[in-house]
Parts: sequence; structure tokens; C-alpha cells
Amino acid sequence: MGVMLSVKDLDVYYGSIHAIKNISFEVQEGEIVTLIGANGAGKTTTLHSISGLVKPKSGEITFCGQNLRTTEAHKIIKLGLAQVPEGRRIFAKMTVQENLEMGAYIRNDGDKIAQDYTHVFERLPRLKERRKQLAGTLSGGEQQMLASGRALMCNPKMLLLDEPSMGLSPLLVGEIFNIIRDVNQSGVTVLLVEQNAKKALEIANRAYVLETGSIAMEGDADELANDEKVRKAYLGG
Repeated sequence: MGVMLSVKDLDVYYGSIHAIKNISFEVQEGEIVTLIGANGAGKTTTLHSISGLVKPKSGEITFCGQNLRTTEAHKIIKLGLAQVPEGRRIFAKMTVQENLEMGAYIRNDGDKIAQDYTHVFERLPRLKERRKQLAGTLSGGEQQMLASGRALMCNPKMLLLDEPSMGLSPLLVGEIFNIIRDVNQSGVTVLLVEQNAKKALEIANRAYVLETGSIAMEGDADELANDEKVRKAYLGG
């Protein structure tokens, strides 16, 4: 297992606001790594820098040895890096099946695509039941499952997840995190941005704590879950 994603000395500005301040971290192949922190800590900006939606001022981002800073956003997904964005962003006026087809649009391996539909429906049976339904009529939890299924149809090496539990009931949060663990065990590396630090630390191998654009702490997820400062700040004591 080697380093799949490496971020070094990353700096991002929005106008005069220094949103990300010289952060460095890495994700090894096969891991679940989580970035936790309060609202506005820079978690989503970090993900957007990796996926090419935000252009950093300086720093290096490499994925499977490829320099992402010089790679256009639409080409990054072809390298095997798929993002499930905050707020789902599904195509509301298309069916569940059509949304999944959009996930596979970059591929031309027809036989494998058919297999992956089967795998997505096995993993997310609720999507199979609703495959002809318009995506906009799904519940929040089902939309999150659809956004995840669509990303999996890209056949990614790595999945970037941005706040997958946002707005979901506790029961559905548990279900979504079980799906993330299952996807990881099937061979997909995961970088998870999540405000629900407790749940994120339960499934992650390692974690980084972001505070106002800087990495304040890092370590094994279970170590951080038991750290007094982390417990007070992010786990409700």
C-alpha cells in the first residue's frame, strides 16, 4: 500500500481571505481518512482544491503520482477520483437510473458498466426499487445514496465525500456510514469531510482536525476520538 493522495503546503485564498494555510496531509491506498472541524474551518475548500473546482495559490496535490494542480477538473475524474458534493447535487428532473448513467458517462467499458449497475443496486437496494422514479422526489437519505451511487458508477479508485450525513435523521446517518465502510472494504479509498466527528472517527483509519484553515491535530482516528481536546471541541465532551 502506497500513498494515493498527497497534499503538500497547500495555500488557498478567496480574494483577501486566507482560507487554507499551508496544510499538508496524505491518504494511503485502502484507507478511510477524515477531515473534521467546525463550519468554516476549510474542509470543503480543501476537497474542492483536490477535485479542481478551486485553484490554490501554492502547494502540491498529487494523486497516484499525477500532479492535480495542472490537471483540469473534468480530467481529474478520469484519473479515478470521484466526489460526492455537499448537498447531494443530483439531477432532480432525471430518473434514478438516468442519474446513475450520468456517473458512467466517462466510461466506455460496457460490460463492466453493467456489472457496476448490479453492484450499486446490491449495495443500495432502495435505489433499485426506485430506479424509474424522478430523483427530485426521493427523500434526503435516498438522494445521498443516489449521489454516492452515481460517484461509484465512475468506477473510482478514490471517493471524496463532503458532509454525507448533513440533514439526515440519526437512523439514516448510521446507514450512510455503513455504506461508506462497505464501499471502502470493496477496494475504494475514501477521503471524508464530515461535521459529525463522532461518526467519522468511528469508521476512519486516520483523521486530521482543521481549525480556521490549518491542521491543528492529526493521528489515528481512535486516538483522536479519545483525546480530551477533540472530545470537548467536537464530540460533545
